[in-house]
Amino acid sequence: MRTTLLLGIGLLCGMAAGATERNMNQLPADLKTPALTEGEPAPGKRVRQVWPEWVGTGVYHALYLPMDWVPGRTYPVIVEYAGNGDYRSAFGDVSNGTVEGSNLGYGISGGRGFIWVCLPFVDAARKQNATHWWGDPDATAAYCRQSAERICTQFGGDAKAVFLAGFSRGAIACNYIGLRDDATARLWVGFIAHSHYDGVIETWPYSGADRASALARLQRLNGRPVFISDAQSVDQTRLYLEATGVRAPFTYQVLPWPNHSDAWVLRDVPERQKLREWVRSVLASRGRP
Repeated sequence: MRTTLLLGIGLLCGMAAGATERNMNQLPADLKTPALTEGEPAPGKRVRQVWPEWVGTGVYHALYLPMDWVPGRTYPVIVEYAGNGDYRSAFGDVSNGTVEGSNLGYGISGGRGFIWVCLPFVDAARKQNATHWWGDPDATAAYCRQSAERICTQFGGDAKAVFLAGFSRGAIACNYIGLRDDATARLWVGFIAHSHYDGVIETWPYSGADRASALARLQRLNGRPVFISDAQSVDQTRLYLEATGVRAPFTYQVLPWPNHSDAWVLRDVPERQKLREWVRSVLASRGRP
């Protein structure tokens, strides 16, 4: 029951169809997301990082510096949130809800040209990362703002080129966390939401899932670009956004597989190329009227 409540749309994306459908996991991958390691950040290394305020707790994030990283240069940044944990599908899809389980940023960048950071949902009461839903949403948003500022200051992130990306729960988090308040909302140059969108489903088991609350968050988008992808159809999200009356450059991408997974970006498929082209176009259009 818990997994069904938390990831119901994941089931709609494939399990009801059965494992005989075309399976994205059967396609060869040309990228492998780096494993999380200990130690100091370095080019091409993905490290477990703990901010000083959280030393001695279970709250941490994953930082990846690109293979071409050199001190003194600036790089666009991809901030990413993971899906809910304890998810398995008949297609072999897995979501463990952890920062180290995310793939979007690495698949988008191919490991070069972008700083990539996977942030936690902070359970402030238990002092650990939450693998289901939000932990403390306000603490999570505060951690997000702090992390974005420090990564830009300490590692050469371009504060005017920070993307927010997420899969499943993380896709909802693009607005639920990323547009939670004005201070957090102003961080982003663009958004990448794969498989779900804030406000489309009102029955998720948390406060603020209703459409009135989601609309208040969406209005902080302020015309910035959003890339929305999903398995087999994006119609539900498109219709919802059209009904809100909020106008922004929404780009929709349908994936041909029924998988509920972010691992499609690790494969050389046309959909990944379109996402990469979208990211380049957003970076190229900064500052234009």
